[in-house]
Amino acid sequence: MRINVGSQNYEWLEKWAKIPDTSSARSGWAHHDIVVSETGKVFTFHQADPTVLVFNEDGSLAHSWESTVQNAHGMEIVKEDGQEFLWLSDNVTGQVVKTTLDGKVVMNILAPDLKIYQDNKYAPTGTTVYEERFGGNGDIFVTDGYGASYVHRYDKEGNYISSISGEEGSGGRLSTPHGVLIDIRKSTPELYVADRSNGQIQVYSLDGRFKRAFGTGPGQDWLHSPSSFAFFEDYLLVAELRGSRITVLDLDDNLVGYLGENSGAFKLMDNWPNVDHSLLELGKCSSPHGIAVDSTGSIYVAEWLVGGRINKLVKV
Repeated sequence: MRINVGSQNYEWLEKWAKIPDTSSARSGWAHHDIVVSETGKVFTFHQADPTVLVFNEDGSLAHSWESTVQNAHGMEIVKEDGQEFLWLSDNVTGQVVKTTLDGKVVMNILAPDLKIYQDNKYAPTGTTVYEERFGGNGDIFVTDGYGASYVHRYDKEGNYISSISGEEGSGGRLSTPHGVLIDIRKSTPELYVADRSNGQIQVYSLDGRFKRAFGTGPGQDWLHSPSSFAFFEDYLLVAELRGSRITVLDLDDNLVGYLGENSGAFKLMDNWPNVDHSLLELGKCSSPHGIAVDSTGSIYVAEWLVGGRINKLVKV
């Protein structure tokens, strides 16, 4: 099935990932992210077992390894000194873990020693790194989306530096800052925060200065529930959970259009997002949670529902 947005055309591959058919896979509640390595391997997480799954380009399982985290709610691949590493954000155990691509733990970041965590849990949902290969300093940004709704900044050794609450500018207090991305498409990199429960995206400088917020409010009703990001060339892709779609933005944060839009699904489908798989529609999203893009521009979307669903949109 072909779908398109603007001049971009894709072939929709339904349930592209061939997740091993086990009882736990069928009954587990998928709530994870997805990333792609330089070699084209696709990394994601099992919906029930604490296992990282690695897929080939055709969706077949290449291999897997048992993880130290209970959930890879957020995933990020970075490259340092010629080697790729995987960051896993675990909202269940309250930690962010850096591993090699075969599962060896390299670093672990727990909640910062802040007063806010005397009364709030720490439940990180996303991580991004200002990579040195792109001119960065290795700083690590973590969204505490299911806890105190802060974004924390650490140096490359994992030492706490500072936090963002949303109160720094006109965007307002963050509410479920779910995903985070360092946008390197422009000459000056920026930090994009998916402020999901506020239905907007907030943008900051990498030293924490508020720059702008967009996607909601007067004259901007085209963004619903941004959850995670990926970018390809000049386009930014936003997985919108309750919007049931992939929102495509241009270099200036303007709406290009939607892919797989299934607006209102969260209201119209009984038990959403844990709908019966017979109700899932070809070419339409249900509950996009994680998103990734490979070197060819093909898109991978991991959805949040019992039994899991990972679709691939092949760029044609």
